[in-house]
Amino acid sequence: MPANARAAIDATLDDWHAAAAASDEERYFAHFASDGVFLGTDATERWDVAAFRAYAHAPFEAGRGWAFRSVRRAVVVEGSVAWFDEDLATENLGPARGSGVLRFERGRWRIAQYNLTITVPNDRFQAVRDLLRAPAPAASAE
Repeated sequence: MPANARAAIDATLDDWHAAAAASDEERYFAHFASDGVFLGTDATERWDVAAFRAYAHAPFEAGRGWAFRSVRRAVVVEGSVAWFDEDLATENLGPARGSGVLRFERGRWRIAQYNLTITVPNDRFQAVRDLLRAPAPAASAE
């Protein structure tokens, strides 16, 4: 394991975000552990690497990756495992937060789990909760 694990972890996560912004599918998914999991903002989005790659393939192929930039990150390292949380500046989601776990394997840090969340200010939570409890709009027929 590198002596400066924090710098290596920062570089891994920064490059992972840069790969998404560049729609570089190979580079993006190379950062995941083989048994990695991505948890998206929707309650149905718990994807293993293969399922997440299938979801992301079309946007990446079309050059429509996503641009997330870490503006604050905290990292804790215990041996070959690290966990982190980061505040993200995003183009489409607004303020968001990512958290997760990395493992040092095969000579580098790999993402074992990433959890993407949208932050909600406490004074706006009631309105968001009311929106989520409301009936879903009917799907439009095309």
